[in-house]
Amino acid sequence: MASVAALVFVLLSFAGGVVLANQTYIVYMDSALRPAVHPTHGAWYAAHLQSLDIDPDRHLLYAYSDVLHGFAASLLPHHLPLLVSSPAVLHFHPDPVLHLHTTRSPQFLGLASDTASVLPRPIDAVEAASRDVFIAVLDTGVWPEAPSFSVPAGFPEVPSRWRGVCEAGVDFSSSLCNRKLVGARSFARGFHAAAAAAGDGNVKGKPKEYQSPRDRDGHGTHTASTAAGSAVANASLLGYAAGTARGMAIAARVAAYKVCWASGCFGSDILAGIEAAIVDGADVLSLSLGGGSAPYFHDTIAIGAFAAADRGIFVACSAGNSGPGPATLANGAPWIATIGAGTLDRDFPAYARLGNGAEYTGVSLYSGKGTGKKLIPLVYGAGSTNASKLCLAGTLAPARVRGKLVLCDRGVSARVEKGAVVKAAGGAGMILANTAANGEELVADSHLLPAVAVGKKEGDLIRQYITTDSKPRGVLAFGGTVLGVRPSPVVAAFSSRGPNPVSPEILKPDFIGPGVNILAGWSGAVGPTGLLKDGRRTQFNIMSGTSMSCPHISGVAALLKGAHPDWSPAAIKSALMTTAYFLDNTKSPIRDAASGTFATPFAFGAGHVDPQKALSPGLIYDIATDDYVSSFLCSLNYTVPHIKAIAKRNVTCPRRLSNPGNLNYPSFSVVFERNSRVVKYRRQVTNVGPAPAVYQVKVTGPDDVAATVRPTQLVFKRVNQKLKYSVTFVSKERGKSAGEAFGRITWASKQHKVRSPVAYTWKL
Repeated sequence: MASVAALVFVLLSFAGGVVLANQTYIVYMDSALRPAVHPTHGAWYAAHLQSLDIDPDRHLLYAYSDVLHGFAASLLPHHLPLLVSSPAVLHFHPDPVLHLHTTRSPQFLGLASDTASVLPRPIDAVEAASRDVFIAVLDTGVWPEAPSFSVPAGFPEVPSRWRGVCEAGVDFSSSLCNRKLVGARSFARGFHAAAAAAGDGNVKGKPKEYQSPRDRDGHGTHTASTAAGSAVANASLLGYAAGTARGMAIAARVAAYKVCWASGCFGSDILAGIEAAIVDGADVLSLSLGGGSAPYFHDTIAIGAFAAADRGIFVACSAGNSGPGPATLANGAPWIATIGAGTLDRDFPAYARLGNGAEYTGVSLYSGKGTGKKLIPLVYGAGSTNASKLCLAGTLAPARVRGKLVLCDRGVSARVEKGAVVKAAGGAGMILANTAANGEELVADSHLLPAVAVGKKEGDLIRQYITTDSKPRGVLAFGGTVLGVRPSPVVAAFSSRGPNPVSPEILKPDFIGPGVNILAGWSGAVGPTGLLKDGRRTQFNIMSGTSMSCPHISGVAALLKGAHPDWSPAAIKSALMTTAYFLDNTKSPIRDAASGTFATPFAFGAGHVDPQKALSPGLIYDIATDDYVSSFLCSLNYTVPHIKAIAKRNVTCPRRLSNPGNLNYPSFSVVFERNSRVVKYRRQVTNVGPAPAVYQVKVTGPDDVAATVRPTQLVFKRVNQKLKYSVTFVSKERGKSAGEAFGRITWASKQHKVRSPVAYTWKL
């Protein structure tokens, strides 16, 4: 408990030792010390708190048994030393606050045809099998009346193994669930405890929460319908992206677990939601949320996901929207599918024409008319400070803005909020220009006034025009929806990047999926901008973020689970990784929107998912949860209590700890330390394709690394046969300066190519 004692000292010192308010903590218990007299974990936790003179009726929020052995409690500072003194307490930490990582994607992924086809596709049969698959979406809840959750004709009854419920609450009847939306719950004790400590449960600028599974925000409805929404014809956002909107797994069942509220997503509530989903019988968990990087024993999502994986549940998480900087991703545990975001082959062009005759193309989802054909004055920095260039609230002078077109720099405040600020000041329209942080990435928004978003290059030219022309003028026009955009996919600039900040020997993200300008279901409580002043209501909305790419993968994982019900979560992830593609629709390497240059595996992992090919990957890299303990957690120099807190089992680590990169992962991350130039990894593959089969290896990579694979040929005589191989990586330049390079290892047979990306990192 030395580490816990240090934590208590830091907390009390930081607070000056005089903190009187309650704070929520997540406490991990050693179940081996549970007395037999207590029939349940919950009874033991309550009795243990009583033995420490802590009233469980006042302080205990959640008692966990399936997701972890421990509890969440609202505690006072003088309670913490009592926990430290208890041998049954493994460790504890404050309840973290995490945040959300905020039509054509089925066609783009090959899950729906643009035109009718008489030829059956492998994916068609799989969709029917996914009727027995349950996807649990942990988010802001659900708007059950959304057409995406309607029951298709002939849809069968809910399989009897489902144990979920439809919880009644404020403006939410238990009858609102159906054979598609099979469950809805909400978890708010952590949120309420934090609100009580802060003295207010509401957040300025956001509507009051529904104390029920109902989705006030819209984010949860969007993600749930992306994963498994029913097909809805004639869907659009105010005419944009018109067509049939459908989820990735239209036959799968979906359940909503509301764990996110106006002030964020509290770890204690997330753990309670994961525990409920495990007990309810979920097959896939989808979490489009996260925080910063932390050791896995402090990472509530990693701990909850481990418990889910241990029960055979696939867990998909968004990588985060903190790109394009390096080592910015969240949710990097190897038992999680960590998902970045890419673009679709669809765009929403809009145009800014200037008084000098120049015309620049951007994007927009504004649904009204343009600003007309007559040029109007164009201003930039229309306020008393430089903050006016960002169009922050209160920075624009109405006298300088009224009736004019305003150029705003992207950043600091929300994109749609800038438009609202311009409109409130009397502006006639807005050009939203990227800065270096976003490069040429374009994200379309349904602004409240005519607005066009442009990239950095165009933005710089417009800024130069305004500052050099004596009477700058402009006009905006809108081009609707355009398909067949090239190149695509492109890695979104906002998509968080590797290397993995917690365990750099595990390459993350795992892959990318569609995450830019995604059309899906929406809440009836808010307009498409999410702003209080937006009075419009739509059944669908277009959003961007790794929040949107995550449920794409959750739905695809449900399809694979339906096709291969005996596959483990690791096997499903392996199939998605080794069949992912890394060339765009121009047959060129996938590019990075931030720089315009070729992207790397630190941006896209194994590549962009290909559901059709993932159905038949040939070989898989499988991992049992015990392997995550012995081959991975034991190699991280964690204490045994920390590992027990994650794994919920007695742990004995071998004396000789291996490299974390020796985990049987489908990708490779090779870290050359300052005084080491040789790294050796071992892998085992399982033949899930036809037999007999012969695979030959091919290695590509930088000239300054020699990668030797032994053996170079794998001969499989039967299905499900397992064979091992090793790879020795030798850096030819001892003492090479810090840097990175990339390569690939491919096992090829007559029918399959099983590809693994390799990332090389040199440390000073």
